[in-house]
Amino acid sequence: MPDLGLDVFFKGKNAVRILGGLWVALRISLIAVLISIPAGLVVGVLMTMKNPVLKAILRVYLEFIRIMPQLVLLFLVFFGTTSAFGWNLSGETASIIVFSLWGTAEMGDLVRGALISIPKHQYESGQALGFSRSQLFVYIIIPQVVRRLIPLSINLITRMIKTTSLVLMIGVVEVLKVAQQIIEANRMSSPNAAFGVYLIVFLLYFLACWPISMAARHLEKRWQN
Repeated sequence: MPDLGLDVFFKGKNAVRILGGLWVALRISLIAVLISIPAGLVVGVLMTMKNPVLKAILRVYLEFIRIMPQLVLLFLVFFGTTSAFGWNLSGETASIIVFSLWGTAEMGDLVRGALISIPKHQYESGQALGFSRSQLFVYIIIPQVVRRLIPLSINLITRMIKTTSLVLMIGVVEVLKVAQQIIEANRMSSPNAAFGVYLIVFLLYFLACWPISMAARHLEKRWQN
């Protein structure tokens, strides 16, 4: 049987270290999601308003975040703010800021798209039935928007979890950084450590994202019935 290097995972405290690194990545993602979802809802609603100045500002913000690679944003926030303003941000704090800005922009665009996708006759029908504006949104618009947003927002959350692998570039000791350290420490004793350790990392990311996707699929099926 070929040596896959999986034994390295069980040496010493390597398993605990990798799981600890995974928790760092998940913690960054979780905090960013908790910030960006409500902020994105607000941004998305604001983007549907008729104020041209506000819409232009939000569009510039959205396009800037969308065009700029996340790695460049990490460098700008972590290294740029230190040089320009003298801030002493930790790598994890800088990561949360970047992922929150990214998540807010993406979520805002999803909310905007979901809102404008509701046909106008839905609003007109609610008004004809005597619904107030708040009742119209609570009972007619928001339930439809939520159903449109669930699969898209779940996809965004899983992308945020996977993209946390970039934070190792600014010194955050997350799961990939720990994996690199373990591979380097066992390079001589286990030449195939890279394959085994990265396979474990792959499985951990899969186990972290798979339940989220399954939950989204369950909700979609439930609402279709």
